[in-house]
Amino acid sequence: MTTADARPLTGEPIALDLLNTRWTREGEPVDLFAGAFGLSRVEGLAVWLESAGLADRFRADASTLVHLLTAREALARAVADPADEGARALVDAVLEHGRIRATLTAEGPGERAEFDDPTWGPAWTAARNYLELLSSAPERIRKCASETCVLHFHDTSRNGTRRWCSMSACGNRAKASRHYARTRER
Repeated sequence: MTTADARPLTGEPIALDLLNTRWTREGEPVDLFAGAFGLSRVEGLAVWLESAGLADRFRADASTLVHLLTAREALARAVADPADEGARALVDAVLEHGRIRATLTAEGPGERAEFDDPTWGPAWTAARNYLELLSSAPERIRKCASETCVLHFHDTSRNGTRRWCSMSACGNRAKASRHYARTRER
């Protein structure tokens, strides 16, 4: 049985959801894969796999965790600076561990991911998802506008102007801060 995912932002595309396994709480860094909430590192991985919808395809073990941490660092660098050649090389290195095989299914043409080593599966899946986000709407991959927040999201708002990971958290704090500043000026 897996523990509930207690991260402040879940449900983002897998690449960004992986980045969001690190966040801040009360000004302190928290890492789901580094013993957050009293979980072991592998238990944190199991929570993430379940939350990301990958638990039925991949196992939570030490090798999978190492590969996923590699992918998380590669993606963090690539998202922070898309022009960074080194970051692109790191993402490509993760992508080297899997491929897409065309298949014919009962519904028609399909695709299936294949891995030489299945412990690379979640890492490859996240890196592949990042490529999909880049090909569809790279400008909608965003970091929360709060200076104290490290979370990322895919802006799916109609007009593409979302600024906060969550209006109920960072957005509300920013509005309250602006309101407080206005009232102090008076």
